[in-house]
Amino acid sequence: MTRTQKAELIDYLTSEFKESQAIVVCDYRGLSVPELENLRTKAKESELKVRVVKNKLASIALKSIGADGVELKDTNLLVWGVDQISVAKTVFDYAKTNKEKFVIKSGFVEGEACGVDKLEALSKLPSRDELIGMLLSVWTAPVRNFVTGLDNLRAKKEEE
Repeated sequence: MTRTQKAELIDYLTSEFKESQAIVVCDYRGLSVPELENLRTKAKESELKVRVVKNKLASIALKSIGADGVELKDTNLLVWGVDQISVAKTVFDYAKTNKEKFVIKSGFVEGEACGVDKLEALSKLPSRDELIGMLLSVWTAPVRNFVTGLDNLRAKKEEE
């Protein structure tokens, strides 16, 4: 990889990391190519990005956005995206199926470095779509109850 290619990659990663709400660092040692492609497919469905990057290049890009607390050692796979809950859910769901080979190391969420415990807590929260569904259910409840009441009133009037 030439210097210009490295500089382009660092610029690309820096711009991607600035736009993302969460970045997760994982160890992928032992995963086969089809298993990695499976992770990439799941991530693409959630509009996330997955990339294996040299530690030096990734650390330069992370430091340029202020992510100094993220430590990169050994083999690393970076997963990032705009929706932090989706990032955490995707990574932890994949880690459940590949326990020995796929290890979550650390993350960078909302401008601060975090550990696995915070990422796990994020993965247990409802997703954006689930939250919207809950909100719509709450909003439509009064109308639903009103319609049910009117229907019960109609049925009672018909009986009389």
